[in-house]
Amino acid sequence: MITQKHSFHIPVMGIAFTLDSPIKVARYGIDSVMSIVEDRIIESMRSYYYPFINKEYIPIPDSVKDYRAKRIQDYLNLVNSIVKDQIEKIKASAFEKGSEIVKYFEMLPNHHPAKELFYKMMKMEDPQEKAKIESLLRNQITPGSIDVNIMTKVDKDNLDKNKQVIEDHSDAVAALRGYANADLEHSAIVFSAGLNPRLYNYLEKCSGFDIDENGQFKKRIIIKVSDYRSALIQGKYLAKKGFWVSEFRIESGLNCGGHAFATDGYLMGPILQEFKDKKEELKNSLFELYQKFNIEHDKKIYKECPEIRITAQGGIGTHEEDDVLKSYYEISSTGWGTPFLLVPEATTVDENTMQLLSKATKDDIVLSNNSPLGVRFHYLKGTSSDIEKQKRIDKGKPGSPCPEKHLALNTEFEGEALCTASQKYQKLKIAQLASLDLEEDERSVQMNKILEKECLCIGLSNAAAQEYNAPFLKKYHAVTICPGPNIANFSEIVSLSSMVDHIYGRTNIMTNEQRSNMFINELRLYIDYLVEQILASKDLENEPKKKKQLNDYYTNLKSGIAYYRGLPDEIAIKTSKFLEELQSAENEIDKLKEMYL
Repeated sequence: MITQKHSFHIPVMGIAFTLDSPIKVARYGIDSVMSIVEDRIIESMRSYYYPFINKEYIPIPDSVKDYRAKRIQDYLNLVNSIVKDQIEKIKASAFEKGSEIVKYFEMLPNHHPAKELFYKMMKMEDPQEKAKIESLLRNQITPGSIDVNIMTKVDKDNLDKNKQVIEDHSDAVAALRGYANADLEHSAIVFSAGLNPRLYNYLEKCSGFDIDENGQFKKRIIIKVSDYRSALIQGKYLAKKGFWVSEFRIESGLNCGGHAFATDGYLMGPILQEFKDKKEELKNSLFELYQKFNIEHDKKIYKECPEIRITAQGGIGTHEEDDVLKSYYEISSTGWGTPFLLVPEATTVDENTMQLLSKATKDDIVLSNNSPLGVRFHYLKGTSSDIEKQKRIDKGKPGSPCPEKHLALNTEFEGEALCTASQKYQKLKIAQLASLDLEEDERSVQMNKILEKECLCIGLSNAAAQEYNAPFLKKYHAVTICPGPNIANFSEIVSLSSMVDHIYGRTNIMTNEQRSNMFINELRLYIDYLVEQILASKDLENEPKKKKQLNDYYTNLKSGIAYYRGLPDEIAIKTSKFLEELQSAENEIDKLKEMYL
């Protein structure tokens, strides 16, 4: 059984924004996730944190064999060491107002047994009895999980001096090796963005993912998914190879930050319901395959199925929503991402970008095509990176420098693979466009598709480089940030304690009191997406495949609306406002159906 102090976690955000979150929050028992895709910013973080704790920083240069994995491994060891030291200091601190140990227990959920015991101890007058309880409480202090994220699509091959692919040194595989070799215990690796066979197969060369005699995993596997089918497919793939998925982390297809993987109109509520209804079926089907592997490979057979947790994230904004996810949908933990971008004690955001976030309205967050991955990407307008990109376009020199090349995956032109945000690619693409015989309007549309791509490797890393004065690439300072639409409802820069109190319903820091429920907000995003898809089609009557796809999308939205309307009346979110907004949304998609489909 996984020991968990808090019922929420901080998901991975960008590259830099949660890169040192465990150093900030793990000592309070809070789980958080770091991105380990960009090894150069990780090297910069090593150069910052070693002197920070009065230890010598020894660089790991590119010339070192397997430098990428070694940088990641050492940084994770460093973070682990810092957190362990923090925990020991908290255990040794006094139970007095304002101390770290008091803060630890005060932030726990109200009904957590350790918190109840803490308040009982604080009221005791007998010194001996009080000392016994204090000792008991100190022994209950454990850190939050130090988890890492690998976006499976970011897995570029790397070449040797002879331009030959180096086996097992692709970006994602090297990152996995770095994590597997690190001395983290009771942590997890989160795989996001779909199944990558090469990456999953490399797990067979890693240690630490086997279950122990107590039914525990030193290193757990978490899969981020958008629906049940994806969970079943990826879970089975790994179970057949002897790897247990300890958690499926459901994320809203559109009501999230960063890359958005829209479903075909399937909404969060029905998806959560399917996981709730089929959880035992999921466990049993995976356990059967897991046991079969153990039998065939003469491994220990376990009578009891290891734990599978179902967690959820994407657009959560209130304690009431959080409570519904846990009490009705039986979610083990909720992911609160975007609001934590306004918590300097938890995430790393430079001052200029922090101010932009605090002032952001719903019109400032766009579901862009900016990502070179070709996946839709939630994006804050007006960042330094946004401004810098436009300046290059105005000067007639579009595109970004591409020193990192993690997203250099396009092979459209002969020669090396290129990033679609790079200067080289955009120059070639613009020349190609100039050679085509196109109407001016179409030419403008195609030009915009080229120019909107933006460097993410640098842009999503630079916040940490600026905040700690630890530049990882000279001359490049622009910041990109990718909050979810939910940021429009939060405008205050707050303390960690205030954000935790908001999550648990002890205070309210939301600045938009008229905000709709998270399920309604997601539904609105899917309707906007449907409108966009309809308008992008020139003649649906002559595009039968596209028309069928949009009709299926419409049908799934209708089904989702019917599901929400049929929720039990006692569920807190089912208010008159909720039902009115459902009806309004249904009227809108029915009108779209009548006009276009």
